[in-house]
Amino acid sequence: MKPSQQHPHGERKYWLDRPSNVRKVYLGVWALCGLLLLVEPLVHKHPEVAAEAWFGFHGWFGFVACVGLVLAAKGLRRLIKRPENVYER
Repeated sequence: MKPSQQHPHGERKYWLDRPSNVRKVYLGVWALCGLLLLVEPLVHKHPEVAAEAWFGFHGWFGFVACVGLVLAAKGLRRLIKRPENVYER
């Protein structure tokens, strides 16, 4: 491995260690989401609930569900959190 591909501490450098690559992935995900949103009217849906027929419903539902899971996990963490030295006693 070339010395230019290593971190100062001798660690291996991966492609997502470069901020420019992280930005490319971030923009790529946004572009893919935008493309899927543009294609959505062309897809024939079979909704079981009237709300499923709304434009962008599944994207918003997934986003709200993800935020809800994160908030529930934060609350659960407070409930079941243990001290750091629980196994050292």
